[in-house]
Amino acid sequence: MSASRRPRRGRVTAIAAAVATVVLTAGLTTGCDAVDKALDCVQTADTIADSVTDLQQAVENAANDPSQADASLDSIEKNLRTIGDKTDDADVNKAVDNLTEAVDNVRTAIKDGDRTPDVSPVTDAAGELTKVCTS
Repeated sequence: MSASRRPRRGRVTAIAAAVATVVLTAGLTTGCDAVDKALDCVQTADTIADSVTDLQQAVENAANDPSQADASLDSIEKNLRTIGDKTDDADVNKAVDNLTEAVDNVRTAIKDGDRTPDVSPVTDAAGELTKVCTS
């Protein structure tokens, strides 16, 4: 098993625990719609986390295939729209806005010729979104 796969297992375990907490808490205090929305947020945040990992790898390999970074950014933006369309939670929307801005900044840097843009703001914003979805 490659080193790049090991962190995924830990993240999946953490997300699964967060989902269980959200489901139990929401199930005790609210109806099924709230549980469904919370699960959608967590699942989409996990998908975004995967896209961020893809983006990091694409940036590292930008010399070989610059289109990979663009595809990863497109995937993140698509998933952000999904979360934004499904929630009216102010904290989630703020996290989505912050991540959208970070993605836009990376896209602009690439467009301006930066072959190794700093993706740490994207990673940080994705982590914040996951945190907001699981709290």
